[in-house]
Amino acid sequence: MRTAGADGVAAGRLRPSPRLSLTPVVLLGLVVAAPVLSVLAHLGRQDDGLLRHLAATVLWEYIANSLWLCAGVGILTGSVGAGCAWLVTMYRFPGRRIFAWALLLPLAMPAYVLAYAYTDFLQVTGPLQSWLRQVTGLGVRDYWFPEIRSLGGAVFVLSMALYPYVYALARAAFVEQSQCALEVSRTLGCTGFGAFHRVGLPLARPAVAAGISFVLMETLADFGAVSYFGIPTFTTGIYRAWYALGSPVAAAQLSSLLLLAVLGVLLGERALRGRARFTASTTHIFRKTLPRLDGLRGMAAAGLCFLPVLFGFLLPAGVLVTMAIDSLETPPTERLLALAANTVSLGVLAALLLGATALTTLFTVRRDHTGLGRQLVRLATLGYAVPGAVIGVGILLVIGAVDHAMAELVGGRGLVLGGTIVALLYGYLVRFFAVAYGPLEAGLTKIGNNLEDAARLLGAGAFGVFARVQVPLLRPALTSAMLLVFVDVMKELPATMILRPFNFDTLAVEAFRLATTERLDGAALPSLFIVVAGLVPVILLVRMGERRRHTTV
Repeated sequence: MRTAGADGVAAGRLRPSPRLSLTPVVLLGLVVAAPVLSVLAHLGRQDDGLLRHLAATVLWEYIANSLWLCAGVGILTGSVGAGCAWLVTMYRFPGRRIFAWALLLPLAMPAYVLAYAYTDFLQVTGPLQSWLRQVTGLGVRDYWFPEIRSLGGAVFVLSMALYPYVYALARAAFVEQSQCALEVSRTLGCTGFGAFHRVGLPLARPAVAAGISFVLMETLADFGAVSYFGIPTFTTGIYRAWYALGSPVAAAQLSSLLLLAVLGVLLGERALRGRARFTASTTHIFRKTLPRLDGLRGMAAAGLCFLPVLFGFLLPAGVLVTMAIDSLETPPTERLLALAANTVSLGVLAALLLGATALTTLFTVRRDHTGLGRQLVRLATLGYAVPGAVIGVGILLVIGAVDHAMAELVGGRGLVLGGTIVALLYGYLVRFFAVAYGPLEAGLTKIGNNLEDAARLLGAGAFGVFARVQVPLLRPALTSAMLLVFVDVMKELPATMILRPFNFDTLAVEAFRLATTERLDGAALPSLFIVVAGLVPVILLVRMGERRRHTTV
């Protein structure tokens, strides 16, 4: 039985003061939208003829390479991710429990780091070809060996780096599928691949489509791997147009085309998914006694799950460790220590900024029951889908306009915001707001309203409830969010390269610079630092999965 005071508290919570302001969320939406709108505004602008020159020479090559990359990576990640997810979810075989989390390990490997490792491993002077020549006695010109720095090599590297996104979403969907549907399919003669192809995969279509769409957006946004392999794509063209050719307008127009391609991927995912939703099954969700694969079938299943882990993490990690040990014959230079300090300080600043922004946004949206705040937040989180190169160009345009206006207003000269750490933090805010906001929003939904009602009865106001009750309870979610932001900032390459101040480099930028100048041994140690930091979100995902499994079994 509810008391009158409790009813009053609930009514007060459900009907917030009309004076409540959505100003923080509106400002956030404007801040995130400004770079994107500034890029799109240049789509039909007259340029100096450079874009027409690019259209007549390399633009169609950009388009063709991007399409081939998306097709190859989409097919390979979909097959590997969904196939491995089905095996570890629906069958028992040797090593299944290890593979369930080990298949996520490539998340720690940025695609550009994989590119460096495989180039060193597969090049003419690398360990594999050297071993082949030693065993066979052949000379360098006596045999053919596939070239890793090619379009096919880029498809392979990007697929090994990105398949865990499909795997994670597909496995979550398979776990939640009704066992009744699978049992009925088996009684109708669908076993093995038939049950996967005819029942499991169609039921998990929303999850698989979402995973592949994210993979395609990451493929279009990739700069480090395709640039290192010498494959002309939109991201390499944007960087070349701005820095090598000195045409911000052409760079913005190429960014607009890339942004339209990303929008096409989002719309395609929605169309492919249709009205389907993630499957909400009956109470008989997961079979406690899974079919066991023995003998050759069990070995085959274990082998299929081991190959992505080998090619996506174990082999490149071993190559990096070997190169790093060789490079440690000389002690780390002051430059490497300065780069590590730059990277850590930048990650900490970005984590603090995004954590505070996400908390402020969460408080504002929590008090808003009109729905407008949530819609604005959804728009703000779309920044994660925008390629880093596009964000970098858009922010340079916005900050350039602000600097120009401030110079005219106060009569000064030079850059005020451009070329400073402010531009970098602005880029990270746009790019990674969704990373910070997601865990906090999920954590707040688990708290419920009872504690808020109790605090209101004790006389606490809206801000007091949030600061003294909800924020302490959100501390684990806030820590996870800030760690994820920190790691993403360490791994981010295109936006950092475009927006960084003069003579300010990070580990990712230094590794790219050394690799592109054929000093792979020097790039190994910075790359290894990035990989070790990238293991943090993988560990968090594994712990969350284990916690969920123990609470549902």
